Amino acid sequence: MPSRKQRRRRQKAHRHEYEFVYVDDEGQEVAVDEPERPRRADARRNGKSEAKKSPKRQSDRSVRKVDPPSWGRVLRRSAIFAPVLFVAFILLNHKQHLATSLLLGVVYTAFLVPFMYLMDRTMYRTYLRRTGQRPPPKRTNRS
Repeated sequence: MPSRKQRRRRQKAHRHEYEFVYVDDEGQEVAVDEPERPRRADARRNGKSEAKKSPKRQSDRSVRKVDPPSWGRVLRRSAIFAPVLFVAFILLNHKQHLATSLLLGVVYTAFLVPFMYLMDRTMYRTYLRRTGQRPPPKRTNRS
């Protein structure tokens, strides 16, 4: 939503009736059929013209490939987050013992691992839906 200052400036610009003319070889003023529109102020500030801007469509973008979820990848990622959680608990609870911070870090990491797997699975299923592929059949361990 434009600010009050921007609205007043726009109203002032539209208040005046401009007549676009050009002078021909004989010195007479001739009206222009299609007047050029003045560039917007924000386009001038950015240095980009409006003609260069084109709206991005979702179909124009290529879909980034998402790998199927795997526990190994999730465990590697959680191995990165576990020390970060430990350091965060040390900094946030500096009055507690290191063993308490370590225990909290392990517990939070244990809760984080399945959620990371679920997020990977959700992203993979969304990718399959976008590309029109079918999900792989479920494996059963029954003999």
